[in-house]
Amino acid sequence: MAGIDEQRPFIPVGIAVLTVSDTRTLENDKSGDTLVARIAEAGHKLMDRAIVRDDKVAIAAQVNAWTETHGIDVVITTGGTGLTGRDVTPEALEPLFEKRMDGFSAVFHRVSYDKIGTSTIQSRATAGVAKATFIFVLPGSPGACKDAWDGILKAQLDYRHMPCNFVEIMPRLDEHMKRGMGK
Repeated sequence: MAGIDEQRPFIPVGIAVLTVSDTRTLENDKSGDTLVARIAEAGHKLMDRAIVRDDKVAIAAQVNAWTETHGIDVVITTGGTGLTGRDVTPEALEPLFEKRMDGFSAVFHRVSYDKIGTSTIQSRATAGVAKATFIFVLPGSPGACKDAWDGILKAQLDYRHMPCNFVEIMPRLDEHMKRGMGK
């Protein structure tokens, strides 16, 4: 049965938050603020936060830099997952993924459906792993960020969550790189 095993210790992870927007600033970034507040409330470490414009090269460059930064275990982006011409976050980040996490999108849409019904189909939320870093690509609304954190990420980023969680597999995410290097 799913739940928290109080016998296990809480292990904080390092998280970076990226808002993708042509119009948001740190002063009015409600989605980024929502994620930052939930990260702190859960006891994790906010390692960095940035805002980049809706540009594939800029988005990929920021996330790629974070995947190479010691201490950043997770990157969460918000914005740019819709269907308009400016929405390019999945196109920018999916090429970085070494492994896709199709289940994240499925569960996100299930959680979202309970809140907004069929409107969830307008989101292209996605996730994957790159350079031993989890990357979660969320829609740009505060509600979607709440749904993703409260309904998925809060539990999966908690080492105490059973029967399994992302934290317990973090040390093994780069096994393929070690094999390729002869280790």
